Amino acid sequence: MPASSSSPMPAPISDTGILDVLDLVPDPRARRGVRHRLAVILSVALAGVCAGARSFTAVAEWVHDVPADVLDRLGIKGRPPSESTIRRTLGRLDAAVLDQVIGVWAWLRTGVVDGRRVVAVDGKTLRGAKDAAGHLTHLLAALDQGSGVVLGQVEVGAKTNEIPLITDLLDALDLTDVVVTADALHCQRGTADYIVGRGGHYVFTVKNNQRSLRNLLKSLPWNDIPVCSSTGGRGHGRLERRTIKATEVDAGLGFPHACQVLQVRRTVTRNGRKTVEVVYLITSMPMTSAAPSQVAAWIRGHWAIENRLHWVRDVTFDEDRSTISTGTAPRVMATIRNTAVSILRLAGHTSIATALRHHSRNPHRPIDLLHTI
Repeated sequence: MPASSSSPMPAPISDTGILDVLDLVPDPRARRGVRHRLAVILSVALAGVCAGARSFTAVAEWVHDVPADVLDRLGIKGRPPSESTIRRTLGRLDAAVLDQVIGVWAWLRTGVVDGRRVVAVDGKTLRGAKDAAGHLTHLLAALDQGSGVVLGQVEVGAKTNEIPLITDLLDALDLTDVVVTADALHCQRGTADYIVGRGGHYVFTVKNNQRSLRNLLKSLPWNDIPVCSSTGGRGHGRLERRTIKATEVDAGLGFPHACQVLQVRRTVTRNGRKTVEVVYLITSMPMTSAAPSQVAAWIRGHWAIENRLHWVRDVTFDEDRSTISTGTAPRVMATIRNTAVSILRLAGHTSIATALRHHSRNPHRPIDLLHTI
């Protein structure tokens, strides 16, 4: 897995544990007067978040309350780091290197599912984190669909948007035979060329930001194309049926490397009222490599990044009400939350809220988790 071209990768990571990985992050502080190593402060923050801490203050309160044997396991001799030490240190950290190092570590602990690794890419704004100019912090993340583990994150500056940053995010991943799913914003010719050029495949939703392409897909002879699959279900007081049609396309479509187009018709009946939504998908995967039902499943799985990451950070960690704003601290804290979610999932937890409560009841449990992942 090649390193990002934007920042140098520290020593190679193979089977290194998460605590050893934190030692690879460079310390931004001058050596004189440092009482606690950077890896110790990062370990404290990560352990505190795994125990349910939502802020630097909560992390400091957690570490000041734990018994001496827990401090010893964290590598702390004497008094633990204060809230101001944690906040100032993490606010000066090179967040890009932290994300990169942890992303490499996470990549090596996830693998293919059903013969294919699928990566979902989506962005999230931190509603409570504003810089001095009043700009909100916006982060673009990559999630392994199979495991729910976060593979990387980049910050989207106030004067740009997600579209050019997706390549920076994916630069750190080996895209050979990887399927990348993204929402309609990233249905861009340059992004498609980049992913296929790196040996991967894309699945994009097509909406009105690509109006000409959507109109072209809409004009295809769908009435003459047979249904590939039709599935129904009942839940939450409604009936739902998803009908999928697909056709192979060639270069005449005008979108780079497009091999297959899908029409997904979703019909929902609630209280006797029926609504129909039609979505078009485009992919570089030919039917011989991926059946239409599989492509549609990947797009449904794409929204796992909303449910399994963004929703967890918003609701379980109450991220949008966090007012952390100094330096790189908002992004660093988001990375620590991402990492907590990842290691809890790697440890077999399916409910992050339940896992946080479990680890909050015994101060040794977060340390056990960090030592075994």
